[in-house]
Amino acid sequence: MTLSMLPRLLPCAALGLAALLSAPAALAQEKVLRIAMTAADIPRTLGQPDQGFEGNRFTGIPMYDALTHWDLSKADAPSVLIPGLATSWAVDAKDKTKWVFKLRPGVKFHDGSDLNADSVVWNVRKVLDKDAPHFDASQVGVTASRMPTLRSARKIDDLTVELTTSEPDAFLPLNLTNLFMASPAHWQKKFDAAAGATPADKAKAAWTAFAADASGSGPFKMARFVARERLELVPNKTYWDPKRTPKVDRVVLLPMPEANARTAAIMSGQVDWIEAPSPDAMAAIQGRGHKIYFNQQPHVWPWQLSFAEGSPWLDKRVRQAANLCVDRTGLLKLLGGMMGIPKGTVPPGHPWWGNPKFDIKYDVAAGKKLMEEAGHTTAKPLKVKVQISASGSGQMQPLPMNEFVQQSLKQCGFDVQFDVIEWNTLFTNWRKGAKDPSANGANAINVSYAAMDPFFAMVRFTSTKTFPPVSNNWGYFGNAEFDKLIADARTSFDDKARDVALSKLHARIVEEAPFVWIAHDVGPRAIAAKVKGVVQPRSWFIDLAPVTVD
Repeated sequence: MTLSMLPRLLPCAALGLAALLSAPAALAQEKVLRIAMTAADIPRTLGQPDQGFEGNRFTGIPMYDALTHWDLSKADAPSVLIPGLATSWAVDAKDKTKWVFKLRPGVKFHDGSDLNADSVVWNVRKVLDKDAPHFDASQVGVTASRMPTLRSARKIDDLTVELTTSEPDAFLPLNLTNLFMASPAHWQKKFDAAAGATPADKAKAAWTAFAADASGSGPFKMARFVARERLELVPNKTYWDPKRTPKVDRVVLLPMPEANARTAAIMSGQVDWIEAPSPDAMAAIQGRGHKIYFNQQPHVWPWQLSFAEGSPWLDKRVRQAANLCVDRTGLLKLLGGMMGIPKGTVPPGHPWWGNPKFDIKYDVAAGKKLMEEAGHTTAKPLKVKVQISASGSGQMQPLPMNEFVQQSLKQCGFDVQFDVIEWNTLFTNWRKGAKDPSANGANAINVSYAAMDPFFAMVRFTSTKTFPPVSNNWGYFGNAEFDKLIADARTSFDDKARDVALSKLHARIVEEAPFVWIAHDVGPRAIAAKVKGVVQPRSWFIDLAPVTVD
């Protein structure tokens, strides 16, 4: 977007948003924080969000708690795992498939019911036990794939629960940040009031009703929900962590997938906070007194490649050539400096780096040489097809970025075509895999991902145990060597030993190049000057609780 476009955009945006953002007169007396998300719809509110990790960010973490949390209170240090609903946890010394979690006493759900071991067991069963009366298949895909070894939960006493995994898994406490605790008592009331010919019908109706009137234990409570339009949250004044008791009176979350529309909304004062502002409008946004927040974070923007039969990416020379032919410095300029230049999934100096032998850099001559060895030139290009989205959680600026990469790769003999689909559909396809008809002939997929824990960063993309539909190994990459490296890391319960094992895994991933590593997101967001207390952590997530509005 150019500055000359803003005068035309702002009136249209103001008209389009007037009805959307109109509120009762009482809201005028409140301290309200209005946020425009990149999502095209409100992320699901029933406990396990969709819309990628933007769902966790805006409907998961504010309204719900998990057994373990990420520390989002610091801008100058990596986010680390901290106690959430569990005050402590430990693996059984004799049987490392069993973990014991001690629960925080006195925690209440928003409906006033107790959060205890029975609640934790109930929430595990909602996504893992098909025989449970409250099992919800719609929540499984976005949950089970993020903690694939968890098998069951057992109550030991009211404040102690035992979790069992299918194999020893040192990553489990990290994975559990994705399992949000919904109120069983509140759901039961919805079930008792639901109509349905069968218990399954009633359960489905109960979850639908729960989504419109949710009850978690998080720092914010649902106040108003309008599907595809808005979600309003108000403080949970009795939240168990005083440091995270919200400072604003109300948060209004609005789906706004187009960067130009988000930019127009903050420029016209219709919202106070936008995710992923349009890069060429950042100067104008700052000129209005707003602030651009960003920070380095473990978040990768790649192409994930197919290893299915017939894929053009089966030749490692082609994969490495693509990584050498992306002009990331030029892309950095396109994005107004709002990206990190990757050397792999994690940067040099990270405990998992491992010093890979293949160096990801911009070297067109070396890329062309590899392509020529593989039988491809600019006169005889290699056709590749990438499934992408036009917007979405963590997708940064997907259309201009992908078009830039398309032109960058053209100089090395790649003929890139795109299949552009809606973000949530792309995210669903990501779990179906390259062999599924949903791939529509694509041999690469552009889904960004958070890389703050080993499973999310590496394991789910390189294990033969995570082929679709188990998790996100969309391209079916993996072999016995990688399974062994993963097992070494997964069964290392000492942090230093685990880091050594993970560094070996990361080095081999970079060398084999199952991705084209294009960018690391820095999470830019534009926020009005009247909004204070924002901590932009080194994380894909952010905590709304400490934010204030003057």
